[in-house]
Amino acid sequence: MLDQIGVKLPIIQAPMAGVSTPELASEVSNAGALGSIGVGATDAAGARTMIDELRARTHRPFNVNVFVHQSPTPDHIREAAWLDVLRPSFEVFGAKPPQSLRTIYKSFADDRDMQALLIKAKPAVVSLHFGLPSANVIRELKNAGIKLLATATSIEEARKIEAAGIDGIVAQGIEAGGHRGMFDPASPDDGLGTVALTRLLVRECTVPVIAAGGIMDGAGIRSVLDLGAVAAQMGTAFISCPESAADDAYRAALMGEAARHTRMTDAISGRPARALGNRFTALAEALDLSPPDYPIAYDAGKALNAAAKAQGEFGFGAQWAGQGAPLSRAMPARELVANLMDEYHKAGQSRAV
Repeated sequence: MLDQIGVKLPIIQAPMAGVSTPELASEVSNAGALGSIGVGATDAAGARTMIDELRARTHRPFNVNVFVHQSPTPDHIREAAWLDVLRPSFEVFGAKPPQSLRTIYKSFADDRDMQALLIKAKPAVVSLHFGLPSANVIRELKNAGIKLLATATSIEEARKIEAAGIDGIVAQGIEAGGHRGMFDPASPDDGLGTVALTRLLVRECTVPVIAAGGIMDGAGIRSVLDLGAVAAQMGTAFISCPESAADDAYRAALMGEAARHTRMTDAISGRPARALGNRFTALAEALDLSPPDYPIAYDAGKALNAAAKAQGEFGFGAQWAGQGAPLSRAMPARELVANLMDEYHKAGQSRAV
């Protein structure tokens, strides 16, 4: 599937909204892999700026990722209770929580401006996370010549993706950093690992499968391709690249002990996501209250992080990372892609011996 749009290497750089930049995506694409940007945390105008900058940096194919989450149901009582339980943490930094919470990100399913932008911009690939838009939107994107990918964490989600006519499935194992791509976060999560999920989807589905979660080097890429995947999607591996938007504290944490202790939490954003162990994940484990829906809870999480950073504390950031974080390497993106492919070929040679 990727070779149909001119992508030479079996590597997709995960979009990582808030971390991936047009510079990072362009460097990955220029190296022959598929670079990605995430626009789930911006509006159509912001996405247009990112796409324009990316196009100015590369003529190679790239991916634009969108969030297709269920529209949240505001619950003022629940949100007030969440702010109240976070109040002591704000007060530590001489701040007060917001008086109320907002729905800070619009779902792609409801964002006609974003849909129209992508149909007009025609990126080579659009990837869908958290679910699927309507059949009409899928048809419009495909009629524009765009290849579509969607994340599945289970066989059931993969079957829905296949039935919708999506071109490829991203098999997201429980090891993956960032947000779980579950269609319904309230449903039971079997927590399938990358190896098991990839192999199951390769056997059960007829569309190409891309493996994601815990893949950090060329040996990992070789392994998932041996399982039948057509490519590996890698996010955490690219966070330490100088072209990413990760701040110094995030980079330092990724290279430290926290990388060995990632945690799954819904307290930061309202949806389950894997992050480096930090003060926010520790706080989340001590709280006896469920957060508001995504992305309403994220409004509080961002406010708490801002209050902490203003006082020199950087442990309340959304420092997303997968279980392979200890294998992170700091190097330019093009160099990393070259190293990954060198390791991939060496892994193949060692197995042939």
